[in-house]
Order: sequence, then structure tokens, then C-alpha cells
Amino acid sequence: MRVVFGLVLVAGLALAGFAVYMAKNYIASYQAKLAEANAVKEQLVKTVPVFVADRQLKYGEILTAEDVRQIRWPETAVPEGAFIKEEELFPTNTDEQRRVLRTMEKDEAILAVKVTEPGQEAGITSRLQRGMRAFAIEVDVASGVSGFLMPGHKVDVYWTGEVARAGGARNTESRSEVTKLIETGVNVIAIDQSANSENTGATIARTVTVSVRPEQVASLALAQSTGRLSLALVGFGDDTVSEAIEIDQRKLLGLAAVVVEEEEKEEVCTIRTRRGAEMVEMEIPCTN
Repeated sequence: MRVVFGLVLVAGLALAGFAVYMAKNYIASYQAKLAEANAVKEQLVKTVPVFVADRQLKYGEILTAEDVRQIRWPETAVPEGAFIKEEELFPTNTDEQRRVLRTMEKDEAILAVKVTEPGQEAGITSRLQRGMRAFAIEVDVASGVSGFLMPGHKVDVYWTGEVARAGGARNTESRSEVTKLIETGVNVIAIDQSANSENTGATIARTVTVSVRPEQVASLALAQSTGRLSLALVGFGDDTVSEAIEIDQRKLLGLAAVVVEEEEKEEVCTIRTRRGAEMVEMEIPCTN
């Protein structure tokens, strides 16, 4: 009987030890998986829904709800001007629709600068910032940079015309042709009647519309009516400011200015006297 009791006791202790061993392994495995899950959770990036194009969108198209969809975007990397809420992209208080200002590829984020305001046409008025005005400059193949200008480019504006310059002789003046830089870094917003910036081919334009301040409008209008305007294309990302530039024909050819001095004439003083019926003029020393 004692032998049987001893065997039962040994078996019970063995089973208890095995149970403790299994429980310890289970707890260790659970803790390892929990730590792994916490590590993965720490690596996860918080995201927000952002509207993107569901197909290729071209300039001038009407933007509809069927053209966009939402995807998860890292919250810290959301582009400026992106639409997160549907009521921001498609306002419920109006039936007016937005239009596309720039070509967008599939899955590209819809940004405020790429679409118009509801009801606004995709023309040059949508490209004018507050306080700016549109001004058309007449150009040809030479003054218009051979037709390579596109909306979105920046240009420097040069004026060429005749100006009067004071001469060396008294009360005389000469006229010479001068080229002068009058405006720098002006934004081009349209070529002829097109504000589409997606055209990549060269187009020989007749007018280039630029965005300028009201006082610049007056300057360009006067310059265009009194001479010829030429445009110089500014490189992409070039933030340098051109210095004051003025070239005339003599400076162009490297000639020194010719100063014509008026010859000093000797002053002569006279007095008239009458001799009988004859009037005689006689020289006398000048007293002044």
C-alpha cells in the first residue's frame, strides 16, 4: 500500500512539474509575441485620408467625384493644399464644379493649385494672385524667345527705343537708340489665348500675357507705345535678380562719347552815333 501511495505521489509531482514547465514556456512565448507586437506598433506611421486622381486628368476638364478616390497618406508628409475632407473638395453649399488647371496622373494628389475654385473657369483669371493684373505684350519670333515661352515661365523685359541726350553745344540735344532692362522675373500666365502650361512644342506667339502689379502695367504700356519690348527667358529655379542694364550704340561699339564744345566768341561792344544824315556804328571797350 505504501508502495502504491509512493508511486502516486511521484507521478503527481512529475505531472505538476511538467505543468509548471509548460506554463512557463507559454508565458515566455506570450511575452515575446507581445513585445514583438509592441515593436511593430511603434513603427507604424499615423495616416490620414487624402484625395488622389483615379485616372489621368487633363487641363480644362471638369472634376467630378468619379474622378477621385481616397488613399491613406502619412500625416507628416501630406502635401500643402491637399484635400482631406470631401466637403472641402466638393462643397455642399454650391452646385458649381471645379476645373483642372494642370495635368495630373493616376494616384497623384489633388492639390488646391491644380484645380480652380468651384465655378471658376480654367483661364488666366485663375492664375492671377491678389493685387496682380494681366498685361499683354506684343511679340514676334525674335522678341518672344523663338516661341519657347509657356505659361509658368519667368522673363526679363527689355525696352529698345530712342532717347534724347543733351549735347555739348548750348541748347542742343542728340537722339540715340538705347536698350534698357525695365522689369525682371515677370510671370508668364498665357500665350496668345491659351493659359495651358502643358504644351511642350514651340509656338510662334503674337502676344504673351504676364502677371504684374498695376504700376508695372503703366510702365509696360508706356514702354510698348514708345519703343520695342523684348523678352529674355529666366532659367527654372533661378532666383538671382538682374542688375540695372542700359546699353546705347556708342557703348555697344566701345566708342568714347564725343563732346562738342561751343567756341567762345569774343564779345564786341558798339555804340551808334549820327553824323549828319548817316548813322555810324563804332566799337568801344566793353565795360562789363
